[in-house]
Amino acid sequence: MQSGAQLTKAEVDEDAQAVKAPDVDALLPLQKPDAEKLSLIARLVHLPWLMYSLYLFVAATAMYLVGVLLVFPRYLLGLNHALLPVAEWLVWYSGVPLLTGITFAAADFFIFFERKRPVRRYREESMRDAKVTVALTAYNDEDSIAAAVENFLSHHRVERVIVVSNNSTDRTFENAEKAGAIVVNEERQGYGRCVYRCYLEAMKRSTSDLIVLCEGDRTFRAADIDKLVTFVPHTDIVNGTRTVETLREQKTQLTTFMFYGNLFVAKLLEAKYLGRATLTDVGSTYKLVRRRALARLLPQLNPEVNLEFNAYFMDKALEAGLTLIECPVTFHPRVGESKGGNTDNFRALHVGLEMMRGITFGWKKAA
Repeated sequence: MQSGAQLTKAEVDEDAQAVKAPDVDALLPLQKPDAEKLSLIARLVHLPWLMYSLYLFVAATAMYLVGVLLVFPRYLLGLNHALLPVAEWLVWYSGVPLLTGITFAAADFFIFFERKRPVRRYREESMRDAKVTVALTAYNDEDSIAAAVENFLSHHRVERVIVVSNNSTDRTFENAEKAGAIVVNEERQGYGRCVYRCYLEAMKRSTSDLIVLCEGDRTFRAADIDKLVTFVPHTDIVNGTRTVETLREQKTQLTTFMFYGNLFVAKLLEAKYLGRATLTDVGSTYKLVRRRALARLLPQLNPEVNLEFNAYFMDKALEAGLTLIECPVTFHPRVGESKGGNTDNFRALHVGLEMMRGITFGWKKAA
């Protein structure tokens, strides 16, 4: 077994550059348009009008509800004279963002949609003998990591399991080693750094064409790998979605608020890339990535993006012209205490808002 010392930023950048693959032309059905070479009409076509319309619908709804709810302070506090004009203005002018949003959405659906859809180049590949390398994130998961490693190693498609311990203070590292994993330690704290190191180590330590990212807390199972692999001939990335009710256990860390908040952010990202992907889950770690696609994407990623990294990864992949398909996976209660963005609804709200900010205005730049 091998352990990894802390990598400096220069070493991470050097490693990311080193895993670039020379043959990537076949991967990209669509290249990101060069804004400087596009005409005004072409630029208008490529703007995310549907995403803008979603924000306008939210603004219109908020204005209308605030205007209506002002009835309570108006009459209960005797402020009708002062607040009535405000309430009327909010209710009346809530129609402005509503109509603007309808216009933007209609333009995207009925005028720009066919121009945004890329030419599909489906690949016919046999996945019968396909093998994968699995990389698991772990932080103080000593109670679950051994079972997770054993579960993935027992799958017939798995060649090796790599565990990246994010500077765990318990026996996560030792337990993963004993279970048969290749274990490295990422000393720089942060979910984004841990996921990035997982991808980096999988590229360096294996020759598998398919790389699976997952977590070591037993929320996911190896049996779903076969489902992920099924979609590989059609895409570069297969994202495991936890939104199919019949595949979710009753008690998981994903609360109702998190479930629908996650779904909303996923649809926001889908609206940004209308015609490119159908999305329902931007928070799932469980995903399969083609090696050549990952080699192209890694140098563009910033590991300093933290709990929002999964949404960031999907956004950057679609921006780079890679294809992405979702696949329903089973979702189970985690073993041990949640330490990520699902610890409670308030933290999940913060993570969701950061995802929305990144999707809309851009993500944190590398220092």
